[in-house]
This record gives sequence, C-alpha cells and structure tokens, in this order.
Amino acid sequence: MGITPATKPIQIESIDEELRIGLWNIYWLDILEKIPSDQDCLIEDELDNFFYFSFYIDYFKETLDTMPMSYRYAKSKFRGYFFHCDWFELYNFIEFTFKLITDESFKPIFDHCTLIKKFNRIFEREFAGYRIIEGIIAPITNPTEIDEIEESLSTTENFTSLYVCNIHLKEALSKLSDKLNPDYRNSIKESISAVESLAKIISNDSNNTLAAALDRIKGRLKIHPSLELGFKKIYGYTSDAGGIRHALTEEPTCDFEDAKFMLVSCSAFINYLIMKAKKTGVSF
Repeated sequence: MGITPATKPIQIESIDEELRIGLWNIYWLDILEKIPSDQDCLIEDELDNFFYFSFYIDYFKETLDTMPMSYRYAKSKFRGYFFHCDWFELYNFIEFTFKLITDESFKPIFDHCTLIKKFNRIFEREFAGYRIIEGIIAPITNPTEIDEIEESLSTTENFTSLYVCNIHLKEALSKLSDKLNPDYRNSIKESISAVESLAKIISNDSNNTLAAALDRIKGRLKIHPSLELGFKKIYGYTSDAGGIRHALTEEPTCDFEDAKFMLVSCSAFINYLIMKAKKTGVSF
C-alpha cells in the first residue's frame, strides 16, 4: 500500500536506530554471551580478563582501577558505548573486537565466518553501505567483489611465500576502509604492489617489475595477450610521471571508485594468476 517504505537511503556516514540495534543484538548474543559468566560474578577467568582488559587498555584507554569488575557492569559499559558513540566509532569498536578475537585463545569460542555472515546480514537488511571483509568494515557491498577480495586474502595467507602479497592486499583494504581519512592513493599503490609481488614469485626473479615479470610468465601460464597488455597499462598508470606510485609533491586525484576498482581488479587477477600457476606446476 506504500504506507511503509520498502527501502531507505543507503547509510554511509550515519547509523540509524534499526541498524544500531541489529548490530548490538549480534554483538550481545554471539560475542559477549559466548564468554561464559555469571552476571554478578567478578571477572576472574583468564580469557575473560584478556578480553575486557584489552578493551580498557587499548580501546577505551582508561585506567584499570576504574574498570567494572563484574560481568554485569562490564557489559553495561559496552552497551552504553555501543548506543551513544558516533557511527565511525561503532565500526571501529566492531573492528577492534574482530582483531581481538583472532587470538588463538578465542578460536574454540568464536566461528568467524558465521559471525561475519550475521553482521553482514544486518548491514544488508538495514541498507548500510558497508560489509565486513576479513574483520574490516569496508565500503564494498557487491557479493562478487567481496568474494574476489576474500579469496585473494585467504589464498595468499595460506602460503608463507605469498606473505608479502597478503600484506599488500590487507593494507589496500585497510586504507580504502578508513572511515574518517581514507587513503585512496596508497590503497591503489598497495593493490598493484600485491600483483607485482606475486608476479615476481611466479617469474622467480625478485628484481622484476610487474611488466617484466608478466613478460617472463605469459607464455608459461598462457595469459591472453590482451589481458597481459591491460595489466601492463594499469601498471603504467600507477608508475608513470603522473601516476600513483611516483614521488609527487602534488598528489593526483584519486577517488573511492578508483581505489575500489583497483582492489577488486587486482584481487581477481591475483586469484587468476595463482590458479594458472598451479596448473603449470608452480608451487607456493
């Protein structure tokens, strides 16, 4: 009947009440309540201490003598912050939580994949312009684009030899996802550097540029000439006198869409190169 709107504006630099409540319900049920406790008991368990102390020392940056020592009041502190902080502070809070619970001690308690899916369902339901990718709340919502980034991060993390490539990808995502001061220029730089580091490994020459590495591996991996040329031109865009990676006193114009395109495209190309390399017997 049109009385209740089917959609609402995409939430980019704001969080409405429905989104905040949805995120809190996931946070409460799937994070705070997963830490076993009697509400009125003192926080004495070693793992619980680590969780709450980390927040007080490294996130809230408050004195430990003012930290609530019972579960009930500690959780009340979290709830108060959750519902009164600014939109970007809330996202920082959730990101800090993900970084904290990646510690080996928490692996038996939290299922990260399920947790991310639950948060992303709320983001999608409430028309938030963000999704969680590898624990980072990123301004990317297209499922296919997210899949490419997640696959490249996961694959490069599984091989010690691809450590540098993985670091470049994480930096590209982090710089793109900064809520207050996104660094699009350096996000683009990190994205293309990730491809370059992988190409160097496949070509077995750490001194190669991306263009030189592609020249060495194109025949072996059977890369289509147009695709090879396309990435060489993208590399040229980032490396010429007016490009992203050149030491300029005046930075070139870089927008979100430029950095997003580079991150998604480079992630997809990394996935492509790894699959091609494996088929030819390259081991990582």
